[in-house]
Amino acid sequence: MKKNKISMLIAAVILTLSVTGCSAAAETESTGAQTSAQETLAVKAPAEETTAAESTAVSETAAAEQTVIRVGGLKGPTTMGLVKLMEDAQNGNSQNQYEFTMVTAADELTALVAGGKVDIALMPANLSAVLYQKTEQNISVIDINTLGVLYLVSADPSLEENSIESLKGKTVYLPGKGTTPEYALCYLIARSGLSEEDVTLEFKSEATEVASILAADSSAIGLLPQPFVTVALSQNEALNVVGDLSAIWDDMNSDSRLVTGVTVVTNDFLNAHQDLVDIFLEEHEASIQFTKEDPETAAALIAEAGIVAKAPIAQKALPSCNIAYLDKEEMKEALEGYFNTLLEQNPASVGGALPEDAFYYIP
Repeated sequence: MKKNKISMLIAAVILTLSVTGCSAAAETESTGAQTSAQETLAVKAPAEETTAAESTAVSETAAAEQTVIRVGGLKGPTTMGLVKLMEDAQNGNSQNQYEFTMVTAADELTALVAGGKVDIALMPANLSAVLYQKTEQNISVIDINTLGVLYLVSADPSLEENSIESLKGKTVYLPGKGTTPEYALCYLIARSGLSEEDVTLEFKSEATEVASILAADSSAIGLLPQPFVTVALSQNEALNVVGDLSAIWDDMNSDSRLVTGVTVVTNDFLNAHQDLVDIFLEEHEASIQFTKEDPETAAALIAEAGIVAKAPIAQKALPSCNIAYLDKEEMKEALEGYFNTLLEQNPASVGGALPEDAFYYIP
């Protein structure tokens, strides 16, 4: 792709992300629009010894070993299930070779994908649909890695548990304009019979800013993703979780699920290295399964990776992070329901149209 075309794609996506309010032009569906420098970790599995009689296999193995898969992700729940694979790759125990990059802002990740800087990316679900349109269908979704992670947090005694209606006349602080928190909350507000004027949305650039507000004022209402919910509760003991957006979503809409994070691959890489993508899926699923089965060790790895500052906070947050692995038809069904819901609310939130069947990688 020529440089000017890449620049146009990046500019188009970032422009889309900048639109504000419940009618924002596109969702970056980060767990919070945060800004920080990229952190890259290159990990390569050691070369395996082969015999001369296996010349063909040696050639294929050598080719695979020379292909380093560049994986990008956001610091948050979508990448928490990847940490075991990151450790395995670092120790030479993974089948593929990987280079991992983590950022805290969705527009950074978008630029990496659109600019051809990563091959595989773990990103907000609806952002994948937007990027599919902006990159002229040059990406495919290969799995769902995270379901709902959003929670309302406050000590306001007038709030009823899992009641959007009780937000009437209130101000809710939430991270990032044009992100999943905004779209999910706006959808639920509309479904509950309230209007945009009934609830004031006060946006902050980062989830940590919302947590700071709640730490100082327990009567404030914040919408936060995990693990920031756990951080906020640890900073102010008066706070409680007063709403689980996934539970509220399920009560209001039986035709879709609230999906937070997905994994996508560029079609250029998929077409050239489908075998490596399939191996990645196996390793990603195993990593996610490890996170569920051994949360204590996983929490230590999450803290080591810098996703959460302390392992005890990560371990406490993990059960509410809804880390999952869905692929193939199950993935397609869940995403189509979610995208349809967003399309009805605001077509721009999924790039103006639903992704075509070719968007879903079903080997």
